[in-house]
Amino acid sequence: MPDSAVIPPVAAKIPLRRLHHGDAVIDDYEWLRDKDYPEVIAHLTAENAYTEARNAHLEPLRQAIFDEIKSRTKETDLSVPVREGGWWYYSRSFEGKQYGASCRAPIAAADDWTPPSLADVAADEPALPGEQVLFDSNVEAAGSDFFSLGSFDVSEDDRLLLYGVDVEGDERYTLRIRDLATGKDLRDEIPGTAAGAFFTPDSRHVVYLTVDDAWRPDTMWRHEVGTPADQDAEVFTEPDERFWLDVGLTRSKRYLVVSAGSKITSEEWLIDAADPASEPHLVWPREDGVEYELTHAVVKGEDRLLILHNKGALNFELVDVPADNPQAEPRVILRHDPAVRLEGISAFRDRIVVEYRRDGLSRLGIIELDADSGYGELREIAFDEPLYAVHADSNPEWAQPTIRLGFGSMVTPSTVYDYSPTTGALTLLKQQPVLDYDPAHYEQRREWATAGDGTRIPISLVYRRDLVVPGTPAALELYGYGAYESSTDPYFSVPRLSLLDRGVVFAIAHVRGGGELGRQWYEDGKLLAKKNTFTDFIACVRHLVDAGWTAPDRLVAEGGSAGGLLMGAVANLAPELFAGILAGVPFVDALTSILDPDLPLSVVEWDEWGDPLHDPAAYAYMKSYSPYENVRPGVKYPPILAVTSLNDTRVLYVEPAKWVVRLHELGQDAELKIEMVAGHGGVSGRYNAWKERAFELAWLLDRLRLAD
Repeated sequence: MPDSAVIPPVAAKIPLRRLHHGDAVIDDYEWLRDKDYPEVIAHLTAENAYTEARNAHLEPLRQAIFDEIKSRTKETDLSVPVREGGWWYYSRSFEGKQYGASCRAPIAAADDWTPPSLADVAADEPALPGEQVLFDSNVEAAGSDFFSLGSFDVSEDDRLLLYGVDVEGDERYTLRIRDLATGKDLRDEIPGTAAGAFFTPDSRHVVYLTVDDAWRPDTMWRHEVGTPADQDAEVFTEPDERFWLDVGLTRSKRYLVVSAGSKITSEEWLIDAADPASEPHLVWPREDGVEYELTHAVVKGEDRLLILHNKGALNFELVDVPADNPQAEPRVILRHDPAVRLEGISAFRDRIVVEYRRDGLSRLGIIELDADSGYGELREIAFDEPLYAVHADSNPEWAQPTIRLGFGSMVTPSTVYDYSPTTGALTLLKQQPVLDYDPAHYEQRREWATAGDGTRIPISLVYRRDLVVPGTPAALELYGYGAYESSTDPYFSVPRLSLLDRGVVFAIAHVRGGGELGRQWYEDGKLLAKKNTFTDFIACVRHLVDAGWTAPDRLVAEGGSAGGLLMGAVANLAPELFAGILAGVPFVDALTSILDPDLPLSVVEWDEWGDPLHDPAAYAYMKSYSPYENVRPGVKYPPILAVTSLNDTRVLYVEPAKWVVRLHELGQDAELKIEMVAGHGGVSGRYNAWKERAFELAWLLDRLRLAD
């Protein structure tokens, strides 16, 4: 167990008075927000030293877990090639190297749609004849403590590579263009961009977004290759601080789609991709509370827009309209179904792929396009596992005859298939290699907890058959998120095997606020219903204890970002139910952040959490659950580990820093681990990430009394 003789650092108290809606609050630790202040860095460094000292006894276990992750990973490997134009594109990884390389090789023939089978090859050998290494991140990352690619695109004429790099972790990328014939970068350089830039189909222009001071993508630009960035054309600016901009290209390459979206409202414009300098034209004007997304299809020879929307359709419905008259009366393709949440659409020359959710699981369906009748019936692709996740994978080609999809479960590693719509056959292309792993040794199942209001909450579990007997209490980790309608679907994890193989049950609480059971599931866990997320998680804990899966002294909890808020809230509400809590980049000072419209992302979050700056009811409600505001004196908390990054722009490091200081002040067992050069996703590089995860898993096992 941790060394109790190590003394936590003590932060100075510098009172700051905050007054809203007649409520005065004194915050002694808000001064920790200024990371340019030397005393702040000194304090964070001391917190790191304290955490390292307390966990020094776990170094052998951390190394053992790291070695287990590494030994189960095929370090020199290749992805399944994806055809785009006249090339197969794929990525490679290499033993001993942190990052991968992006490659391509020419297709054998125009009708060649079957990806080549990639045999094992040495790291210094080409994987396919004619292989070109487009971008080796190991080379590009040399000398940087952090490295992340936010944009990556090859021009339509195959001559140029566009890439965007972040070396701080703040998600601001510098764009550059490389001549693939010479391997040299052009003079073009555009700093401070958002992720997702791309070439227009003419290969002459780059479309990109920049962010405002609150890190909100707000402006779309068009850059002409070979010209200075200060001559770039400002195409579109979104002035409403609640809305983010996004821009993409339809698979048909017919339109650029400019999207402005808040948490509850969206609006989209089209630009003729053949004339990227032309004016955008509006599809549907924004209407408060109405969300929609579109893509282009050709139906019976006519350009149509497929629109997925929620106007009068809580779980969304699919309609189409003429591309040249989008505000005409829509034609319904898939009607609203209260049991089915439509989530996404992809249009191809001959068919439409629909992603949706039913009974808590993701689904994929195909609608064939017929030259005579137009739209066929939706045909679902079936899978035989009780719990799984499926999604449309990389499918860039308009006329491709197969659909690439990704599949996995809590016992099945990530798997790539090609699906033939004409035969209904699934062709296995690759399954993530996991060395020394036998899925027959593991079991996954679903349980249902009952919340205080009678709502049934799904729980997904996985464990080793030979180490866990259902009904006999075992060590258990319960994970939760529950926000933004983001679904935590059953997924496979190599690091998780280091828990399962030590007899730990892993479980996911699919609490309200997520999207697992449709839009209403999300609505019932946001704004003034947010506390349902927290009480659902506690109901899941009680169910797992009552059903004999575990006991409070053998249960740890984990969540990150908004799931970190969940961790802080349940620690306040029911600290006696947990042996330990791991909170990653936790949103634990939510009220302070959302009150300040100048902070990154605060205004855009008002539709998710409420607007406490202007609404007294939202202020009072958020104050009643925000973890930092509600740490309880005189109550014994479980051990808490908060993990964060100094350059995180989504959840600022100061939130967990203040929370841990407050817990220390009250004599609680709390630790802060902060990466000094990283962002919201943590460290970069796979070996670094494995070391970080090994640290966290060792900490969890120690709290479960399994460190030995």
